[in-house]
Amino acid sequence: MTLLVPAALGLMAGAAIAASGGGAGRDRDRIPVAVPDGPARNCVSIALLRESVVRSDRVIDFVTGNHRAYRVVLPQDCPELGFEQRFAYETSLSELCSTDIITVLHEAPLSRGASCGLAKFQPVILPHR
Repeated sequence: MTLLVPAALGLMAGAAIAASGGGAGRDRDRIPVAVPDGPARNCVSIALLRESVVRSDRVIDFVTGNHRAYRVVLPQDCPELGFEQRFAYETSLSELCSTDIITVLHEAPLSRGASCGLAKFQPVILPHR
């Protein structure tokens, strides 16, 4: 399970980190089927995002406070994203958009990895956990 955590107090700089809570028994190779639930969106409000789940080097599920889910399938693999399961982003807007860039964060020592472009946010219905 991955949580969105403000990088500085309250997203003042428009930066955030998605950090993994990890799980010893988690099957990282398994990506649950997501059923599309409406048209894809270019942006989602950062204030609504409560959780992100990195599924692989290419798939991230974002979940809002009201349990609405959005799946982002990156245009290409983002090296080590699936392994590290944490990333950072910066935006000057109150939204995270398909044109924004994420940067993989390495755990020990904390350092930056590959930077990759996002894609559209597809509303989806995910299976219950």
